[in-house]
Amino acid sequence: MPKRIATLLLCLLPAFAWADDQFELGKKKAAVCMTCHGEAGVSSIGIYPNLQGQKLEYMVATLKAYKRRQRQGGLALVMYEQADKLTEQDMQDVSYFFSQVSGKAASRASE
Repeated sequence: MPKRIATLLLCLLPAFAWADDQFELGKKKAAVCMTCHGEAGVSSIGIYPNLQGQKLEYMVATLKAYKRRQRQGGLALVMYEQADKLTEQDMQDVSYFFSQVSGKAASRASE
């Protein structure tokens, strides 16, 4: 039994390493987002929504909708410009960062 657990852990290590890499990559790509949405995804300006802990799939879908001009109102024009600059992978990485940044990860975001 311990041998099976060790094998399982060894198989999962690359996935954990990729998740940490994706967090760091998303953090770098999200630098411009942090201007309005805060370093750890918590905005200090009332008109900008918090992104910390938001669901990854929701954020990707929202960014795609901005890119397709399907979201309206508020500051949509600003978001159109930002979404236009993102590839699909960028959207995944940025969304992953904000979906994971909370608690301990929030302190890593400000490093």
